[in-house]
Order: sequence, then C-alpha cells, then structure tokens
Amino acid sequence: MSTKLESLSLCLQNLLGDTLVQTVERLGELTLIIKPQAYAAAMRTLRDHPDCRFEQLIDLCGMDYSDYGDGAWEGARFAVVVHLLSVSNNQRVRVRVFCPDDDLPVVASVVDIWPSANWFEREAFDLYGIVFEGHPDLRRILTDYGFIGHPFRKDFPLSGNVEMRYDPTQQRVIYQPVSIEPREITPRIVRDESYGEGR
Repeated sequence: MSTKLESLSLCLQNLLGDTLVQTVERLGELTLIIKPQAYAAAMRTLRDHPDCRFEQLIDLCGMDYSDYGDGAWEGARFAVVVHLLSVSNNQRVRVRVFCPDDDLPVVASVVDIWPSANWFEREAFDLYGIVFEGHPDLRRILTDYGFIGHPFRKDFPLSGNVEMRYDPTQQRVIYQPVSIEPREITPRIVRDESYGEGR
C-alpha cells in the first residue's frame, strides 16, 4: 500500500470509527464497507470533513452478489457501490454498503448530499430493485413503466413471453407474444486446409 493510500485509510478509520465494517485495499484503490444504518451520515462526513472533502460523486451502481464466487458468497445479496473523488485532496475512494434485507433491499438516498446521484439511484432501482429511502423521484429510468421485474438481477429470466414494439397503424406501443423461437447456439468451426501456406 502506498504511503498516501495508507494515510487516507488510517484517517478514514479514525473518522468513521464503528460505522466502518471493513477497509479493503486492492490494485491501488481503497474500498470502505459501511454499515447500512450509518450510510447517509458516513457519506456526509466524507463530503464535509476537511481531511476528506470528497466533493464529487463519480458513479453509483447496484450489485447482485447471489452467484458471486460460484455460489460461495454467504453475505447479503444486494449492495450499492459509490465512487467518490476529492478534487481538493486529489484522492479517490470506493464505498460499498450492503442492503440488510434481501427481499426488500433498502438503503438511504444520497441525493441531498450529491445531487448527481439522482439518476444513478433511479437506475439501480430500475435494474436491481434497490429502494433508496428519501429519494425525491424514485421511478424507472431505463425500462418501460409497465415493465415487471428488475433485469440485472441474477434470477431474472433471459427470455420472456411478451415483447414490446411500436405499431404504426395504431400509433402506440403494443405488447404481443414473442415472435422469436428460442434456439441453441452451436458454434460452427470453419477450417481451411490450406490456411497459412504460401505466405
């Protein structure tokens, strides 16, 4: 671990105290795992404390750990991962918080801390079903309003029974039975006996 990363890690451990579950350093990057009940307060500290000053939220995404490590994962299923940047201190940190309930994954929203989290949280809600408590407008952002399920979950079916398309005669979007027959893709190997000769 570099000296700068080590001093950042020690500073954050002292600052966050028992709200911090674990710090992980890998490939020159620091990851903080935060307790879900202390997530919003810890994020505000990361933004406002003069030793941190993580002014920018670069990315926020959902994660589904249900098949992680070929089924060896025993922790919570859903997590939210946030990448933060401090322009003032020229440092980055990744924050991970696990949702305590797998059936209804809920964590606090950070939109009031970083407004740029708005559409990222909507995307994580749409694709993973993670609910961000306190979000001002939590609704789907990528899928259709009538869409059922969350397509980035590991248990989401790969093919459905209905498809959506625009019908120019009715001038609206319609649902109809799937018109594509399921098929098994078998790779075809093409070999040219004279490949590589005479060159």
